[in-house]
Amino acid sequence: MVKNGSRKIPYDSPMPDISLFLKRHGLKLNTNLGQHFLADDTVLEKIVEAAKIQPDDHVIEIGPGIGVLTVELLKATKNVTSIELDERLIPLLRKYIDAEGPKPGTYTFNVIQGNALNVPMPDHPYKIVANIPYHITSPLLRHVFLESKIHPTSMTLLIQREVADKICDTEKTGMLTIVVGLFGTPKKIVNVPPKAFLPPPAVDSAVIHIDCFPNPVADAETIDEVLKLVKRGFTMKRKMLRNSFSTFPGGMERLEAASIDPSRRPETLTIAEWIAIARA
Repeated sequence: MVKNGSRKIPYDSPMPDISLFLKRHGLKLNTNLGQHFLADDTVLEKIVEAAKIQPDDHVIEIGPGIGVLTVELLKATKNVTSIELDERLIPLLRKYIDAEGPKPGTYTFNVIQGNALNVPMPDHPYKIVANIPYHITSPLLRHVFLESKIHPTSMTLLIQREVADKICDTEKTGMLTIVVGLFGTPKKIVNVPPKAFLPPPAVDSAVIHIDCFPNPVADAETIDEVLKLVKRGFTMKRKMLRNSFSTFPGGMERLEAASIDPSRRPETLTIAEWIAIARA
């Protein structure tokens, strides 16, 4: 059992049909690509519940694997697009959905073979729901928030617990805290132990949900400047701001103009304060 606040959430052992399916098709997972399939009904329910999926929502799923989460998404909405890097999995994904999913003809399912970091996001409203490979968490957030014309209305992600904690930490902020906070409000839903996956990863995981703002909290030019400043500040995150900004052109003047004490450390600054520095 894993504690989530004051509640205890039981985790089932991995679903036997997934192990059997993988064995039947002779599939050996590539853990270098982050292939750890979620195999726990309780966590699947938590993900779909947190995403607040409506029947007409367009859901983008990244890294569907054989489709364990995909099947649950198709039960909640009739329009799912999955992006899968490993082309070996695509025929198995379709087979699993045919075997375990809703009645054919009641939904629209598309699969794109490619790297989600290079695939253009839709030009209409969409939600992202995914059990993503841990190593693409930061690049994915940058892709959908900074490189895509249309941002998702929400993101519900199963990611490494350490990264989830950093994103949601408003007491000691990090670069990911700032990036996400410019575009939405994150909330950790539940921690997930390694045994909820096939094969079990070496780290704990967590589900987070990001409610994305209709518009970013600042204009594109300001956001670009914020990211430059944040990157500069967090190169020496345990040092005072004066250490990293004294050699940055106009850095100390900006701190003064924004009424920021140069003896503060970067993790203590709020998003509003970073924006104030960027606009100074």
